Amino acid sequence: MPLVAAPAAAPARTTAAAPTLAIDKARIDAALAAMVESGRAAGVSALVWKDGREVYFGTAGMADRAAGKPMRRDTIAQIFSMTKPVTGVALMQLWEAGKVRLDDPLAKYLPEYAQMRVYAGKDDTGAPRYVPADRPITVRDIMRHTAGFAYGAGPTPAHDAFVAADPLALTNSLAEASRRIASVPLLFQPGTEWSYSAAVTVQAALVEKLAGEPFADYVRTHIFVPLKMTDTAWREPEAKFARLSAMYAMKDGKLVQQDAAETRKLNFQDNALTPGGFGLASTLDDYQRFARMLLGEGELDGVRILRPSTVRLMATDQLDPAVTERLWLPGKGAVGFGLDFAVRYAQPQTAEENRGAVGEFFWDGAASTLFWVDPANKLTAVFFAQTMPFDGTLHHDIRAAVYGADYKGPAGD
Repeated sequence: MPLVAAPAAAPARTTAAAPTLAIDKARIDAALAAMVESGRAAGVSALVWKDGREVYFGTAGMADRAAGKPMRRDTIAQIFSMTKPVTGVALMQLWEAGKVRLDDPLAKYLPEYAQMRVYAGKDDTGAPRYVPADRPITVRDIMRHTAGFAYGAGPTPAHDAFVAADPLALTNSLAEASRRIASVPLLFQPGTEWSYSAAVTVQAALVEKLAGEPFADYVRTHIFVPLKMTDTAWREPEAKFARLSAMYAMKDGKLVQQDAAETRKLNFQDNALTPGGFGLASTLDDYQRFARMLLGEGELDGVRILRPSTVRLMATDQLDPAVTERLWLPGKGAVGFGLDFAVRYAQPQTAEENRGAVGEFFWDGAASTLFWVDPANKLTAVFFAQTMPFDGTLHHDIRAAVYGADYKGPAGD
């Protein structure tokens, strides 16, 4: 069962010694090659650190088929939701500074969330019913996806209202995006369900409000520059476009390369929105530095980004066992959810489940990118592909290649 989250202090996380894990370079090479040969990805790359050193780097296939460019170590990829943990780290820096409390009402800082309504089904005439929220949305809710926000189209009128409000349009400022999200009815009462949502862009608006400066500027100054993440940004200089991987969409069983003008929209044009939930472009080495900082419990190369206890808190399951509605989260394995990370709390339960170790925390991106931090094995891994829609088989295969198909790791609870 998942751990019950404490309100402020960091509960212990299982990091017991795992059975000896040997990285098999040939096995990972073969897995990457098979992803390309099977037509699931045009190009892939992976970087693994273990016990304080690089133990694997490899690529397969093409970053840009049309231009004949292979995947390289310095290829820039669009990482989509792997932006979310970066936003969470920024907000937790401000928590450490005493500028916000996790169980404060969100409306204390962003007043537009003071009077939220919740979709409550339809009446006898088929008209939607809305009721007041039972309790305020908290800061913790927006970090663990229990606020009740939507994230696009769906089966209810509340989803329709989200689409109509269009809060994540790139022409919106963060403040405007937050106001539009607040105008949409919630899908459920705060704290009662887990549902992936636009909440992390609300986190970004909160960072901007608390820090008193643009969100992207804060992240660059307090995370990217200290960690020497020189290629990671929402807005990349034109000179780097030649290193950007093309994007590929699966259509009728075949990958189709996206038009370059469409691919460049997120990172190579001036957008008003710097969303907390998506939008960063990065390289393997840059994101690996972020992952290694987390493995180092907030520190990398003598630079401290977060306190060790803060990283442990973020990497501890925050979902009460009573939160049984969890959308597609169980499909990622025996995991709960911390503060902007999924958190593994039990060994893989079936042969088909993704391999991993109890205590690991991770997230992925819409174009099938993935990273994870495995304290039990002192390991971090970053995997890049640019395949849409999201293809979870790629993650299954890279994890099996890193761990071995039968790996279960420490027992956990």
